[in-house]
Amino acid sequence: MTAVDLNWNSVQNELKGFVYKRVKDKALTEDIVHDVFLKVQSKIHQVKESDKLFGWIYQITRNTITDHYRKNAKNINPKDIDWESSPPNFNDCVSNAISELIPTLPEIYRVPLEMTELQNMSQIDVAEKLKLNYTTAKARVQRARQMLREKLNEILIIKTDGYGNVIICKDRGLCC
Repeated sequence: MTAVDLNWNSVQNELKGFVYKRVKDKALTEDIVHDVFLKVQSKIHQVKESDKLFGWIYQITRNTITDHYRKNAKNINPKDIDWESSPPNFNDCVSNAISELIPTLPEIYRVPLEMTELQNMSQIDVAEKLKLNYTTAKARVQRARQMLREKLNEILIIKTDGYGNVIICKDRGLCC
């Protein structure tokens, strides 16, 4: 396939959506797609199999996005870091709220949750100790977690990063 055979306008809109999902900036999206266009135009003669053209274009696009982030990565000077003041530990905020909310759960859900989360018992052991079948014990623990999640959402605004660490913990006026 040659550059003439490639309808860039149809590909361009797809690429803009693809890039925007990753960079969340319209101007940057335009720049990256333009860079991809230039790279595609300069190297399209290297594509031997036309059925692999779009995969090749998307690979160029992924590499261009990666290159952008590498180029703009900030080097942090250790002297510029304020080592004395520590950032707030939002995980503690959520932990404290959970500790306050667990006792408010109905006993039927609270006890299995405490056994699994605070006493580190397996759900199978919880079922045996409470003389329940495993499915019932598991359902009660899951329901208790759901109830806690709902109560937390009522009192806190919580945002987490990709690793599950709390990065925002704002009080809705009822806690913390």
